[in-house]
Amino acid sequence: MKKMKLAMLTALLAVFAAFTLKAEAAGVGFINYQKVQENYSFAKQAVKEVDAKGLELQQYMVDKEKQYKSLDTPLKKKNFEDATAREFKAKEEAYIKLKMAKEEQIYKKIQAATKDVMVEQKLDAILDYRVMFVGGLDVSDLVIQKLKNGKY
Repeated sequence: MKKMKLAMLTALLAVFAAFTLKAEAAGVGFINYQKVQENYSFAKQAVKEVDAKGLELQQYMVDKEKQYKSLDTPLKKKNFEDATAREFKAKEEAYIKLKMAKEEQIYKKIQAATKDVMVEQKLDAILDYRVMFVGGLDVSDLVIQKLKNGKY
């Protein structure tokens, strides 16, 4: 008899827990990261800055090519090539560091806004839209709006 009461009590608790968990589960959202990034002014400005550095790098090579053509001896050309290669490598590394830093800043800001939206919408998780096949809540516009409000 005690075992029967214990089994009934356990089953009742399990059913109650299932209903409680079901009531708390809010669902899953999804985000189109590229759409958010394209509509985020900080990201647009960062892309312009990185592109400008890339153009500077290209212009550097054009200028060096003109200088190279004006050299008259093989030794001068060889020394010029070596010096230019070292300078270009340093400039290229600086460009890559800048690009990576900007991408990380953008990602962290979008992620922070997305976390706030997840909490506000009482979602369990937010996934990339390419992972969702059916269902879910598109929070892309909510994240864009949060970013436009300027907290990030």
